[in-house]
Formats: sequence, structure tokens, C-alpha cells
Amino acid sequence: MATTLLALLACAAQPRVSFAQRNNLDRDFQSAVAQYEAGHYPEAAAQLEKLLPQVPQSFDVHELLGLVYAAQSMNDKAHDHFEAAVRLKPDSASARTNLGNNLLQLGKPDLAELQFKKAVALEPNSYDANHDLGELYVRANKISVAIPCLERAHRANPSAYDNGYDLALAYLFANRLPDARNLIQSLLKLRDTAELHDLLAEVEEKSGNFIAAANEFQTAARMDPSESNIFDWGSELLVHRTLEPAIEVFRQGTERYPNSPRLFIGLGMACYSLGKYDDAVKSLLRAADLNPSDPRGYPFLSRAFDSSPSQAGEVISRFRRYSELQPNNGQAVYYYAMSLWKGKRAEDPNLDLSQIEALLKKSLALSPNLAEAHLQLANLYSDQRKYAESIPEYLRARELNPDLADVHYRLAQAYVRTGEKDLAQQELQVYQQLRAGHLSDLDKHRAEIRQFVYAEKRAGEAKP
Repeated sequence: MATTLLALLACAAQPRVSFAQRNNLDRDFQSAVAQYEAGHYPEAAAQLEKLLPQVPQSFDVHELLGLVYAAQSMNDKAHDHFEAAVRLKPDSASARTNLGNNLLQLGKPDLAELQFKKAVALEPNSYDANHDLGELYVRANKISVAIPCLERAHRANPSAYDNGYDLALAYLFANRLPDARNLIQSLLKLRDTAELHDLLAEVEEKSGNFIAAANEFQTAARMDPSESNIFDWGSELLVHRTLEPAIEVFRQGTERYPNSPRLFIGLGMACYSLGKYDDAVKSLLRAADLNPSDPRGYPFLSRAFDSSPSQAGEVISRFRRYSELQPNNGQAVYYYAMSLWKGKRAEDPNLDLSQIEALLKKSLALSPNLAEAHLQLANLYSDQRKYAESIPEYLRARELNPDLADVHYRLAQAYVRTGEKDLAQQELQVYQQLRAGHLSDLDKHRAEIRQFVYAEKRAGEAKP
């Protein structure tokens, strides 16, 4: 930014400006610059607003006033002055970069992209113009076009941390893992930060280097024990079934962040994977209490409850609450039905099943394509020897998800009871084929853990 008005006084409103007036204008502008650089934005704005009527065509005054307003998040007011600066100096790359950033703040990324492109065209080697354009593309998930911009910015200023981090992240997204690793390692020599170690861990994880990834996640969490870093470290251990250390990481994480649902979910999954079912249920109940409407923990709570029915009352109450909070959610009603069925069955083998049936039917009315609900409703009928009623539900479950091995097995049993032995044999053959070729229950559980972990990480990456 220019720090004098001498070059633009010819554009002042008055045709002639005395030497004293010129000195006064220059002094006022220098004072405003000093206030801006000191972070005294309201004082700078007041001085510039007083100065502007005397030099209405001043590029420097408009540009600085735009920056002052932007620093106070007064983006609408800043916009007028950034536009004026571009109008007065259309060949200024910095003016167009400022306007582009302002347009981003106003939620106009397409217009911002246009300004950044013009800035790059004016100064192809400009760090700011290339970095801002590349960052815009990264946020828009246009990785292939972001990388060249960020690379040009990196060549212009190799020590710029923010650009280097964005470029390494773009390399990771583009699966250019050696490039990402090399860049991160060079950045670590300039600034050793937790977020760089976390990013390097992601690179090593994607490269299949589990031990290196775990070590980097651990370093990041110890340098900066944020909730996110602890979750990443614990999750890496959990995904690769280093279970005792995973439990300890999540346990310490929940002590540090007792209001984090995902840390309690992680702890619950780690305990379940190690066969500590009671502890798993307790952790998942805590996660449900922290955010009762959050659907992430309920599938794991339902599974843990299968292996630990001792806390039936607590589990049933959580699923009842969830179904009440989500009255139009068929999955929520299904979980409540199953918790009630499992819990009451453990306490009373002669319980009235009419409530379970009603809830399963309600679940299917809300979510007709929920294969598991059709399967369980069929099982309910079959347990009551209502085989003719069970078969249509089994068939619908099979239609919705033919890979459910249990559907074929239970359908075969129903066919045997109704005397349709040929159909029963067909279903048993399919069941045996599925069991031979399908993932074990443990493998399915691992896959669900991975899905949860990676979804959480993607959610974190999507946050600004």
C-alpha cells in the first residue's frame, strides 16, 4: 500500500492545492496508516472518512478504508471502497486480490474467482494472487486446478506456512502422497506444529504406513491435546485394532473433554472390540446423553446391548427418548423396538409382544425400505409360530437386501414349517454361499468403525 498522497493530489477535488494543504493531507493519511497498522481500526476509519471528501479519487484512501472496514468485518461497507480502488487502478493486482477476498466474505465465490484470475493475469508470479486463487479452489474441492496455483505461490514464497499447508493438503487429496510427505517434512523444518504432524499422519495412513501414522498422530496429540487430535490418535489405534492403547487414549480424552460425544463413541467402540461389553454400553450411553438427537452412536449401542443386556433399563430409556425426539425416523423407532424386545425378553420370557409388533410396523410405515425391520418383524411372527405371516416379511427383506444371510436362513426355517421343502433347500443353499463368501461379524464391525472414523474426519475437513 502506498504511504503518501503526493502522487494523487492532482486528482483532488480542488484544482490547486497549496503546499500547506498537501502537507496536512499527507500527515492525516500517514496518521490513518499508523492507526491501521496498530490495530486501531475505528480511529483509522474516522480519519479516512474525514479525509476522503478532500481526495475522492484517491486509490490509496479507498484501498485503506476498505481494509479498515474489512478488519472490522464490515464487509458491505468495505466492498464499495475495494470496488472504487479497482476502478481507479484496474491494473493493480493487489486491488483485485483485496476485492476478491471481500467478495468471498460476501458469499460470492464466482465473482471472487474472476478477480483472483485477473490478479494472476496481471502478476503471474504474485504470491497473494496465486495463493488466494488456489485456496478458493481447495475450498470448492477443485483440487486439480488448485495445485498449480498453490505451487506458483510456493515458488514465490517457499517459507509461507499457510500456502505450504494448503498445498500439502491438496497433494493428499490428489493422492500425490510422496509430494505431500516431502513438502510437510520441509515445512516441519521451518515450523514444527501439531497440525503438520496430524497432516503427515494422514499421508502415512493413506500410504499404508500404520506405525508411522500412529506415531505422527501421537506427536500431534501430545503437542496440542485438542479434542480433534486426540480423536485422530485414538481412532488410528482403533481402526488398526491396537485396542488397549486405543481405550487408554479415548479414556484420557473423555476426561479432558467430558462433553465430546465422539470421544465417548470411540471409547465405546474400542471397549466393545476388546470384549468389554458393559464398559462399551456405559460409554455409549454417555454419548447418547451428551447429544440425544445425534444418530452416530445408536447403532453401536444397539450392538453392544446385544452382548450386555444387564443395563436394559438404561438402554431402553435412551432408545425411547431417541424415538420421541425423532418421531418420523423409522430407524429410531426400530432401535427402540429392538431394545425393548431384547431387554424385556431378558427379564420376562413371557412378555406381551404386541408392543414390539406395533413399533416394528410403525418403523416400516415411516421407512418402508428398512430391510432389518422387515427381518425382525418376520422373526417376531416366526417366534410365535405365525409362519404364514412371517414369510412375506422375509421375502420383502430379501428383496431389499439379498445379502442378508440371516434372511435366507430364517426364511428356510419358515418354509420347512409350512411344508415347502424345495424352497427351504434353495434358501439354505443361498445362506451357505453367503456365509462362505461374506465378511465375518468381526469384519463387519471393523468396516462400520472405519466408516464412522472416516466420516468424522471428512466432517472435520469440511469445517472452515
